[in-house]
Order: sequence, then structure tokens, then C-alpha cells
Amino acid sequence: MAKKRRIYQIAKELNISHEEILQFLEKQDVDVNSHMSPVDEQVYDKILSEFAKEKVIVDRYRKEKERQKIEEERRQQEKEEKAQAKKEEEERRLEEARRKIEEEERKRKEIEEENRRRIKESQVKEAEAERKRRIEEEARKQLEKEEEERRKKKEEEKKKQKGHKEAEPEREEEEKPEKKKKKTRTVEIADLEGRLSGRKKKKKKEEKKSRKKSKKEKQVEEKVKKTLASIDEKPSGKKHRKKKVKEEAEEDEDNILRVSEYVSVDDLANQMDVDPSDVVAKCMELGLMVTINQRLDMDTIIMVADEFGFEVEEEVEYGEELLKDEETEEDLEKAEPRPPVVTIMGHVDHGKTTLLDYIRSANVVAGESGGITQHIGAYSVELDNGRQVTFLDTPGHEAFTAMRARGAQITDIVILIVAADDAVMPQTIEAINHSKAAGVPIVVAINKIDRPEADVERVKRELSEQEILVEDWGGKYQAIEVSAKTGEGVDELLESLVLESDLLELKANPNTLARGVVVESSLDKGLGAVATVLVDKGTLKVGDNFVCGIHAGRVRAMHDERGNEIESAGPAQPVRVLGFNDVPQAGDSFVVLEEEKEAKKISAERQKQRREQELRLSKLTTLDEISQQIKEGKIRELSVVIKGDADGSIEALSDSLQNLGTGEVAVNVVHKGVGMISESDVLLAVASDAVIIGFHVGTAPQAISLAKEENIEIRNYKVIYDAVNDIRLALEGMLEPEEREKTIGRLEVRDLFKVPRAGMVAGCYVSEGKITRDARAKVHRNNEIVFDGEVGTLKRFKDDVKEVAEGYECGVSLEGFDEVEIGDEIEVYEIVTVKRTLEQSAEAS
Repeated sequence: MAKKRRIYQIAKELNISHEEILQFLEKQDVDVNSHMSPVDEQVYDKILSEFAKEKVIVDRYRKEKERQKIEEERRQQEKEEKAQAKKEEEERRLEEARRKIEEEERKRKEIEEENRRRIKESQVKEAEAERKRRIEEEARKQLEKEEEERRKKKEEEKKKQKGHKEAEPEREEEEKPEKKKKKTRTVEIADLEGRLSGRKKKKKKEEKKSRKKSKKEKQVEEKVKKTLASIDEKPSGKKHRKKKVKEEAEEDEDNILRVSEYVSVDDLANQMDVDPSDVVAKCMELGLMVTINQRLDMDTIIMVADEFGFEVEEEVEYGEELLKDEETEEDLEKAEPRPPVVTIMGHVDHGKTTLLDYIRSANVVAGESGGITQHIGAYSVELDNGRQVTFLDTPGHEAFTAMRARGAQITDIVILIVAADDAVMPQTIEAINHSKAAGVPIVVAINKIDRPEADVERVKRELSEQEILVEDWGGKYQAIEVSAKTGEGVDELLESLVLESDLLELKANPNTLARGVVVESSLDKGLGAVATVLVDKGTLKVGDNFVCGIHAGRVRAMHDERGNEIESAGPAQPVRVLGFNDVPQAGDSFVVLEEEKEAKKISAERQKQRREQELRLSKLTTLDEISQQIKEGKIRELSVVIKGDADGSIEALSDSLQNLGTGEVAVNVVHKGVGMISESDVLLAVASDAVIIGFHVGTAPQAISLAKEENIEIRNYKVIYDAVNDIRLALEGMLEPEEREKTIGRLEVRDLFKVPRAGMVAGCYVSEGKITRDARAKVHRNNEIVFDGEVGTLKRFKDDVKEVAEGYECGVSLEGFDEVEIGDEIEVYEIVTVKRTLEQSAEAS
């Protein structure tokens, strides 16, 4: 009995829709009920013959995919082997460097220990000499005091023994003062004995004192020896172990990163003290497409830090426990259906905003600079069936990767726009990657089918190469052919969105404190800090107190996307909120609190925590580092100050400018902020020697006059392409020009002449080009260069000439080279400088 096959099995085998097979069998009058109906071999052969072309295409496609898979595995294996070899080489070099550092550290410690010991010895000697001097001074003072006391005592005893003379002789002496009698000194024997005994006592006392002194000196010397012995001994036991544990703890402390979740790639690189481009490259190796300003979740931070040998300690943001978004039982009980949040993504000029234009029946494109979207727009649209849909329009240019990534993270469904007259472009691939990373369903909209050069099948084929297999090709992704210009297929696209949202069963609790996320932020001249907030759950009302990132505020007013003032906003509704004390960052969480005091406290603590993090990120440059940078020939930097109208645009512009950097030149973003260009921006540019770039913002009159005085350049742009191109030209101007050798002639050596005072002169024939006297020359012999230098003299017969053209003979001498041989070829060239591009610099680095 012949084996019967079911319709869906045959459709799967041919990779076509079962509806096509059913339509074919109906035309052939074959009675089948559904795609589960079995058919016999005769009907199966008819189907195969009808769809043979599709089968061949499918088989070819599968074989090609298999070949590509094998080729990719081979390339991956080669890449892994090269990476392993490179890693081993780096480990070997690191080990050598480590051993060298350890040896230098050991020698340094020995020298320090020796210096410390010498200092101790000198200090002890000085202290001992000072002590001796004090003792001698005290002894001298004591002896003088005792001597004075003895002298006074002796004088009193002498007066008593001698007595007083008679009064008369005294009067005679008074009457005859001119006749002075010569006094004779009487020395008593008792006095002599007293002096002698005093000297003996003094001598004995001094001897006793010296003995005491020598004894004390010995004690001091012994104490000093013990002290020095204890210093020289190595630490041992418990103290040594404590010291070692402390040093190891300090060393481990250096390998620990204290970061909060959603830190940017640039901040993470600064904390690890590595180049941000290395972190981006490492993320790409791990399969993550990131940019310098993109924020990373904690899992990604831990994974990247581990690749660089760091451990991560998560710093919980103040108030996170209080503001944590947890779905309670009350939220589940009171949950109501909410509109879907749909993000439109794709390459630039593929018709994203035009499609949204048609859906909204509003001309949004006319207000965009250069005809491209440069912000994330959030719009709430009511469909014909009464259903609400919130659309997010993200820019398609490559500069807005971070903004597209943010759009994919806050959405429920992604509409991937691909132009039928173009192809799958790099930004289309990025949009696919971001959508897959966010884990959201994708609906493909093939736009511009009204154009004569449209090729829908080519788009589907290129999408399949990116693992987006549409339903027509047996995949799971809906593909709707639309024309944003004529409106063809738009209704079908909206039906697909409604179907996808119904499958997702999107619900939220509107009867709770509101929570949301900042889609875009800006600084309005009249309104101040304004942010577009997409409400996630709850109902946001005028007067609510909120915390947004590090900022706190009170909702003063709310507007929809058309500028109409509203009093409340429910789940999945985008609104422009007024009441921020400063411009928040796009992507910050927006949480409503009951108490204003509590909101301000959380904001103050978070700002304090942010300042501490920024302080840790700041790096001090030492003289050694500056010297090392000079030796290594570090890159030149072009400093810029960026001011823009919206936070997302500033991030995109900063990201694009930093990506222009190469191994020789780079862009250093000194400051970036929202708002018009002010005097403080000009002063900062003066201090850092920077150029000011304004993006969709004006310049204060005081700033203009100050910039003229300080000769600071201010450039304003409305299209991001222009800013990137101008900075590219400036960086290329900072590159050192490349020196190239340009051959201007070739000569054949046919004879040799020895000329007095000129040395060896080669008789040559100019076979190609010409030779000039100020040119350089290379001598080729047996395919080797034996000389490279300058032309000495150039003669034509006996006359000195400046140049000799092709087809003539001449005499040539070379500076410092007399070993020219017959048969040599002389290549004459000159050095020319050629301006280099950033692409050439990147390849060289």
C-alpha cells in the first residue's frame, strides 16, 4: 500500500504555505478538506511537479546554509586558535613583566630597609651625643655652684680668724692716704689644709660621677643595641601574618569594582582604567552590540569585568528597595488591558516616519532636519476599531544606535521597516539584534512596494540570512507589504499589530501610583526641563511628587504629543511632563511617591552617591604617567564641548564623534549637556582648548561676545551628518602626513670614470623618466639595494647640469658611495607628502 502524506508535511518539505497547495489542488479538482488531509502518491507527484522550482530553491538554500555553516565553523576555529595563541603570548609577556616587577620591588625594599637602618643608627648616635652634652652641662653648672659656696664659706672663716685691726692705725691711714703701705698676704695653715681637702673631695666626686656616667652610658649602649637588634629582625608570628593579610586585602581591594546597575560603557572602562574601545571590542567578542554611552545591566557588567580580571560589587542605589517595581497581588487583581507599545525601527530613509505619518494623518517629516528623525518620538494613535496603540519612532541613522537600543528596551512589539527598493542595511541588522536582545516580537513591514524597482523576494531572502524567516518562507515572522506613500497594506499591518498584542495579553494596574520611563528629555527655553515619559503602570496626575533618576520634582503640567494639556495619563500613554528641577537622562525610571519630603530625600542621597562615583572615576595624572605618554607617543586629542536640545541626541552625537578616533587622533568630549550655549561653556572651552558644538540650540549673546574675545570657535548644526563630517576633517588635519617615495627616473650604469676631487663617476643612460641634481637615488644590484642616498654631481659631458631627460647619457656621482659597478640600475626618486585619512590611520593602528 502506497504511503500517504499530509498537506502540511508536503508544505513543510517544500518550504511553502499550505494554502498555496490547497489552492492548486482545488484547481485540479482534487477533493481535500484541510491542511491535515492525506494525499496519495499520484497527487503528491502532481504537487512536486507544480512546485519543483520552489523545491530546487529550498534545496539550494539549505545546501548553501549548510556550506556557510561549515565555513563559519572553520573560520571560528581558526579565530579561536589565533586568539588562544595570542592569549598564550600575552600571558608569557605578562609573566615576564611580573617577574621583572617583583625583582625590582624586592631590590627597592632592600634599599629602603638599608636606608631605614642607617637613619635609625644616626638618630640613636645623635640622641646619645645630645644626652652626653646635657649631662656635662649640668655637671659643670653644679661644680661652679659648689665652688662659689665654698669660696663664700672660706671668706667668712678667714674674717673670724684674722679679727679686726686697731682703730688708731686705721685713723692714721685715713689721715695719710697718700702713703699706702704694702699689704702682705698672710696664709693660714688651716686654710691650706681646707683647700687641699676640698680639691681631694672634688676629685673623688668627679671620679664617682664619671664612674656613674660610664655605667649609664653602658646601659644606654646596651639598650640601643637591643633596639637595633629588634629592628633588624624580620617580623614573625602573629604580627607578620596580620600584616600579610592586610596587604593581601588591600591588593584584593584594587580588583573590586563598586558600580551600580546600568552604568555606561565609558564609566565602566574608566573604573577599570582601560580604554573604552577595548571594552566595546570585548562586548562584541561576547556577542553584545554596544556603544560607548550605552548603559549595561548588572549581568553584562559582571561578565565584562570578569574578562578584564575584576570582581564586581553592586552598589545599590539609595531608595531602590522603596522604588523597586514589583508586581503585587493587587496589581494582578486590578490589572486591565492596556494599549501595546510599538517601536518602528529600521535603516535611514526606509520610510519609518512617513509610515507613522500616514497612520497619524500628520506631517511629522516636514519638521525634521534633513528629512531624518533625530529624536525618539512617542505618539498615541487611535485606530479605526477604537483600539489605542502607542508608537515609538526611533532614528535610523547609524549615529543613533544607543537611542534605537533604548527604544527596543521599552517596547512590546517592533515593526521592522525594510525598503523594497533597497536591501537589508547595517542599521537594519542592528535593529534586529536589539529587538532579539530585548526579547520582543517582530513584525516586518516591507515598504515602498509602489516603486518600479521594488524587489520583495530579495528583501525576504536577505532577511532569512539574518535568521528572520517570514511566514511565506515557512518561518514565524509576519511580513506585510506596505506603501507608506499610498497607504496600501497599512490596514493589514495594523491588524497584525492588534493580533500580536492580543497574543501578548498586555495588562497593567491603572489604580496605583504611577511608574514609567523617560523616553526623551530636553531643556525648553520657556518651560525649563521637560521629559517625555512613557507610563508603565498606574495613572500619572498633575501635582504628583516623583523621583526620576537622581532628580526629584512635582508634576506641574502634562501635554500630549500634539501639545494639548491633559490632567492624567494611564498605562502605555506617552506624555510631556513639566516640573523637573534638572534635565533627566533618557532611560531613567520615573516613580511617583506620596510624600514630597521622601522624594527630595531620595534625590539628595542619590546625587551625593553620584558625586562619590564621579570622584572615584576621576583620575590623577602623575609626572611619571606624563613621561610615559610622551615616550609611547600617545594620541592627539581634539577637545569638544557639546550642547544639544535633547539628551538622546547629545548621546548619539557624542558617540559618533568618539567613534571617529583612531590610534593617533581622538575626540575628547570635555562636557555635554542640554540647553543653549552659555558663558560657562565658553570658559570651559577656554580652559580645555576646546571647540563648542551646538546641536539644535542657540547661543547666549554674552557667550558670543566672550567667544570672540577668547577666540573660541562655536559651530551650530541641525543635521548630525554635518557635525560628524566637520570633526572628521579636523581630525584628518591633525594626522601627520604620510611620506611616500615617488620614482621619477631610472638609469643604467654603462661605464665608470675616476675623476679627481669628484671620486668615482658612473656613466649612465637615462632609460626612463629623468634625473635631477637635488633628487635621491637607490642603487639596485642583483635585486638588492646596495645604496640609498643623495645624488652628488650630475654632468652632461663636462658641464654641470640640473637635470637630464629620458634617452640621454650623463655622468652621476653619489654622495658617500664609490662602489658603483657596471650593470647596476639607479632608481631616482623624490619624497612627497600625502594627506592621510582616518581610515588609513585606523588600519595603521
